[in-house]
Amino acid sequence: MADAVARPTTLPHAVFLERATLQLSTSPPVRLGQGAFLVLRLLDLLASDHEPPVTDDAFRYQWAATERYCRELGVGFPEAAHLQGLVRTARDAHSSADVRLLAPGLLAYAHALEDDGHYDEAADIVLTLLRIGDTRLSMTDRIAAQLRLGRVRRKVMRWGEAEAAYAEGGRLSREAGDGYSALLSRLGHVNVVQFRGNLADAESQYRGILTDARTGAYEEAEARAEHGLGSVLALRGQADEAVPHLWRAYERYHDDSSRLRTLHDLAQALLTMGQVQSAERALLEVIRRDSRPDNVNNALIELMNCASYRRDRVGFERWRERCEANSTTMAPNMRADFLLKTGVGLARFGLFDRAQSMMENALEVADQNQLHGLEFKIERIKNGLRDCEAEVKAGQYAATEPVGSEEVREVSASLAELAQSAV
Repeated sequence: MADAVARPTTLPHAVFLERATLQLSTSPPVRLGQGAFLVLRLLDLLASDHEPPVTDDAFRYQWAATERYCRELGVGFPEAAHLQGLVRTARDAHSSADVRLLAPGLLAYAHALEDDGHYDEAADIVLTLLRIGDTRLSMTDRIAAQLRLGRVRRKVMRWGEAEAAYAEGGRLSREAGDGYSALLSRLGHVNVVQFRGNLADAESQYRGILTDARTGAYEEAEARAEHGLGSVLALRGQADEAVPHLWRAYERYHDDSSRLRTLHDLAQALLTMGQVQSAERALLEVIRRDSRPDNVNNALIELMNCASYRRDRVGFERWRERCEANSTTMAPNMRADFLLKTGVGLARFGLFDRAQSMMENALEVADQNQLHGLEFKIERIKNGLRDCEAEVKAGQYAATEPVGSEEVREVSASLAELAQSAV
């Protein structure tokens, strides 16, 4: 198995300095990145194998300089609060010789960076914790760190590193007798399987995890398994079966971020059945309640898709422009999805040459990031473009009536109630 805690081969924590290449050197994001670099270099001194060994005076000198820089970042920036807290904790961890004190703050900071779409920075934070803490960390924190690392590596399509982290998290969970975390490790693994295009295997694994989660009464794991199963069923063209699973996931999730992410996937499934109004209700709820780049960007892409489905050119262009404005915060799979659905929209408006160009761009992004399932989907749609063009020119296009089972109609009614309660 590949080492899930590989040491960096370049300047440690340089990823935080890369912000300076994108913005003015005096801008808050750049200064916060520099602060993060200084804090992490300070924390590196606490590693048991640091060479040469660090004297107390050397640590205090570096701590004072780092604390002063972070204090001058001021207040009002959540990231500054994370850094200032980590500096205080570093002093306590040094004086007590207990690096376990670092774990809560570093994991919280990694979570915040992930929520803001800074995946490589989040990974650097987790790797720092694992490298400094090593076996001195509690088993709970070691498991949490490996699962977080697997998640952020998966989001940037670094499949091997994601698999290695999930596998290590699973091994530690079984060793600790932590059934819930063991299920999370399995869910992480099957997410990779799904993203890489093996949908049949993913469906089978999700069903097995769902059964085990129900048996063990792990409601959060059950919600995630329902969500995953619904997503893979939708991808396999079984949207009517997917919708009830996705709604059950929405009802069982405890945190708002996961619930809103589920609404996005539910909207996609509903749209494939022609339930456009219900899909838009779900997506607008995400826009209204969420601020996380991942969830908001996905919702914007699908609202653009809904507008083109309804042949609303003005709405399509409005949502497309908002997607473009946010494109720098999109992970590769999201960027490919945006390009694909832009192409689909252009085709719906009869702009087939531009549509093909967009789909070729989407295919290139998917290929570069080994998104095999998405590659197949893009290829299939792109290859059918000319047939669609011929049908449109012949005047053979006709809108389809919405379809859905009784369960789908119940979910649509629940979404209508949700939208009404927000008014």
